[in-house]
Amino acid sequence: MWAEQLKEAAAFIRDRDDFLIVSHVQPDGDAISSTVTVAWMLEKLGKRYTMLNEGAVPSRLRFLWKSSDIHALDNNDQPEGNSPVRQYRNVICVDCADYARVGRTAAWFAPDAELLNIDHHPTNNGFGRVNLMKFHAAATAEILFELLDELGMEPDADVATAIYTGLLTDTGGFRYSSTSPLVMAMASRLLQAGANGPELAEHLLERMTPGQLRILQRGLSRLELSEDERIAWLWVTSEDLEETGATNEDLEGLVNYPRNIEGVEVGLLFKQNGEQSVKVSMRSAGKVNVAEVAQRFGGGGHVRAAGCRFTDPLPEVIRLTIEEVRKALEAL
Repeated sequence: MWAEQLKEAAAFIRDRDDFLIVSHVQPDGDAISSTVTVAWMLEKLGKRYTMLNEGAVPSRLRFLWKSSDIHALDNNDQPEGNSPVRQYRNVICVDCADYARVGRTAAWFAPDAELLNIDHHPTNNGFGRVNLMKFHAAATAEILFELLDELGMEPDADVATAIYTGLLTDTGGFRYSSTSPLVMAMASRLLQAGANGPELAEHLLERMTPGQLRILQRGLSRLELSEDERIAWLWVTSEDLEETGATNEDLEGLVNYPRNIEGVEVGLLFKQNGEQSVKVSMRSAGKVNVAEVAQRFGGGGHVRAAGCRFTDPLPEVIRLTIEEVRKALEAL
């Protein structure tokens, strides 16, 4: 089945031209790495392509090959009447847990567009014309490494760095349970191809901006624990970001602080974007399937890392989410 998926995905790429490559809103390391990896493949095959995303490339990822060519939509980029200058029939979606995650880039899909959906999230429902999905993969970058082999391509330093970045960031520096022997074998080949492991780890995992430090201080000052100390959470607002000089990308990893407390099974980060707009990030220590919790609120993700959005006041969102997490704990 997996071998057949790889063949179909390779054929989708070989037999077509003029592609649109998109990833999910608020792209992370795996999303950007996967976007440029697909672009690298297409360029090597002499194909035309455009990279597009709702949300800018995080500053710490702008070293990646051709990441500066990814067009980022902002509120001023949406054409009048939701009609872009042009639309694409051949679309490759990477690292999108469901179709909604492509965001406003969907306006660039032609009415008869055919999608190649490449993803590793268990909540993905196979929205593509062709689906290349491996739910136990550590990252979408892992899947693309296998697609690279299927296409008979040898990685150079540029694409090795991109794929290694996706693996490194989505495995938490090769620390999460998704770090399989296959992942480590891939990492070895990528290092041989020119990826600089120590330099990437220092840049992506160790460095902290002043804004990130200040938002961490503010978030931790609000950290709370449930009575049984199995759930921990904290919250931040858009005003917090403005006052601390932090950006959305500075919030990455903040949810791990409540999750990492000894005895805590689920850590939560609530990010308020307005009176009735809250994004929730969930992390599990392993026993609770937070993807199932997130799905109850229209979200999704992985067993140990998931998220969702609410259009409710922050106190109500905190109450509802913790109530569902408690139910999940009680059901263990």
